[in-house]
Amino acid sequence: MTASLPRIGIRPRAQRLLSRLAAALVIGALAFGGAAPAHGAAEEAAEDAGAVELTVTTGNGAPTAPGGPLTGGIDLTNRTESALSAGAVTVELNRTAITDSSALEAWLEGGTASGVFETIAVQPTPAVESGSSTSADLLVSAPELGALRPGVYPVRARLSGASIDGEDGPVAQHAASTTVLVISDAVRRTGVLIPITATPEDGALLTSDELAELTGDGGALAGQLDAVAGTTAILAVDPAIPTAIRMLGTRAPASAVDWLERLESLPNDVFLLQFGDADAAVQAHAAQPTLLAPQDLSPLLQESDFPPPTTAPTPSPSPSTTPEPAVPDNAELAALRGATDGILWPRGEVTADDLATFSGYIGERLTTVLPSSSVDGATGAHATAGEHDLLITDAPASARLSSAVAQQNGASRDRELTAVTAHLMLGAQGPTTVLLGLDRSETRSPVALRAALTAFAAPGVTLPALRGEPAASVTVHGEPDAARAEALTAMLADEQRLVTFSTVLEEPSLLLAPHRIRMLRAIGAGLGEEEFSAASARLAQRTIDTLNAVSVQQPKPVQLFTSAAPLPVWVRNDLPWPVKVSLSSQPSDPRLDIQPLTEVEALESSSTRVDVPIEARVASGEVQVTFRLFSPTGVPVGQPTTADVTLRADWEGIGLVILGGLISVLFVLGLVRTVLRRRRVDAAATKGNDE
Repeated sequence: MTASLPRIGIRPRAQRLLSRLAAALVIGALAFGGAAPAHGAAEEAAEDAGAVELTVTTGNGAPTAPGGPLTGGIDLTNRTESALSAGAVTVELNRTAITDSSALEAWLEGGTASGVFETIAVQPTPAVESGSSTSADLLVSAPELGALRPGVYPVRARLSGASIDGEDGPVAQHAASTTVLVISDAVRRTGVLIPITATPEDGALLTSDELAELTGDGGALAGQLDAVAGTTAILAVDPAIPTAIRMLGTRAPASAVDWLERLESLPNDVFLLQFGDADAAVQAHAAQPTLLAPQDLSPLLQESDFPPPTTAPTPSPSPSTTPEPAVPDNAELAALRGATDGILWPRGEVTADDLATFSGYIGERLTTVLPSSSVDGATGAHATAGEHDLLITDAPASARLSSAVAQQNGASRDRELTAVTAHLMLGAQGPTTVLLGLDRSETRSPVALRAALTAFAAPGVTLPALRGEPAASVTVHGEPDAARAEALTAMLADEQRLVTFSTVLEEPSLLLAPHRIRMLRAIGAGLGEEEFSAASARLAQRTIDTLNAVSVQQPKPVQLFTSAAPLPVWVRNDLPWPVKVSLSSQPSDPRLDIQPLTEVEALESSSTRVDVPIEARVASGEVQVTFRLFSPTGVPVGQPTTADVTLRADWEGIGLVILGGLISVLFVLGLVRTVLRRRRVDAAATKGNDE
């Protein structure tokens, strides 16, 4: 049987300038090595080798009704450097149903499935230019498909007969793809949790330019709101986003202000993540008594950005007063109108003891969101572990949904949505609602997200409804992440070093508040192991750079030829704020008398010259002077430096003696000369009188 597959059109793709021979070897091996390889593996190989990529789909997430036709599609992309000739795609079905989620993943990722495959469609494919793709519909009628009981069935597709031009003639190209066919007449009631986060480049708060880009046309945050509008998606928002917008006051971009107003006007349920999406689990494992929160942000605000509220004029003769600027506090900056309290969404590494710690953090009326991989006994979205309330997300289905919303290619997205449906069918049975939680991501496709929500965000699935459903009793079996806990402990120790260092500033919060936010982001719940390690290393290096930002520059050797003179010293300040420090000067020899302490105000991002008075007491010699900076509270700042001073103090006395002697000699000589001249004059006058 051959299905009729009309060509839909050619779509341009990025051309991969890699080895054609490697492409043929990799994809050929996948195609002829027994069971079909997973689409993910084939796609990765195609990306790396610049080969041909094939994707087969059996729908966009909706199951096929028993006795109904198979509707799907085929997508073929040519990533080689040459045109791909015409060929054919063979679609095969395995009538042995997959029995559980593990077997489903083994099939989708590894191409492993028991049973026999039979051909259900053969579709000729047209020639495809380099860097382009072609798509076609896949339709297999119900009689041709045959009777299938409700279940999840492996489907694979293979490309054959297509080639590209090689140096020695045509080079055959092979590609393969896997998916599943879901047969069901039941509709699973599902809800979707969507985390809304955004990470600034410097790791603290989003800047005005970043907000304008994210919330403007085509921006990531704007696209997320466009996608969720009109759906029942439940939003989990990082409070750092509204904080960054409100902190700018009147300077906030208009698009950001509009975005925040849109967010607060949505009818969707919303709750706030921890600031910076900080993970509560790692804080519990590090034995934190309370959840870490941003420090007071008011010193970072500019009063000119918050004009006082307009009030009606006071009738005379009542005295008029100037209203104060309406500067918001931390709670007002982060608040979202209508947000639900008492929801915590940490990473999955949570223990039973952590749940008790969370209750101490938040309060007794707390619901913790956990993945199904962290608990035993979950049958739906609502559960309890002892006295603690939980919302459980279906881990394998959530992972596939997270993959789906990241896909730019429609066929790849539909394949992932079908996998979500398959996981839901193989999961918990019964009328309970299933909750899907998306991974933290800032690169979702709005189109893909909209398609996912259309398929899986069921009407009426709200936070109150989920928390009101019957709760299954579960056991939490997560393991604490000791490495992250140790890293957080080290971060907190570094923060204390910065606290003592920050006394060089008139307003320490200028330094400490952004650092705390960077630390919260460094322990973010959405960071993988490599990302967490990188974030920790960046924060540690930034701390070192900050602690070394204020120091005494290495002085040059000094020759002292007088008994007293100023000694020039340069204080370097790489911070963007002026600092106040005390310069301590300690000579290695009492022959040099120096001012022991000099107060310095060093300008921001510059080096400031300080003239330290010195005086040589006696003789000559080599003396070392050690300089060190201290904060106004006596905390050492930077590293000490040493200046070499060469004393020539006795040269001044010797010079004065010599000069005095010369003056005395000249005076005596002048006096003698004057006397002799007077005698000669007197002698001449006497002789004249005698004559």
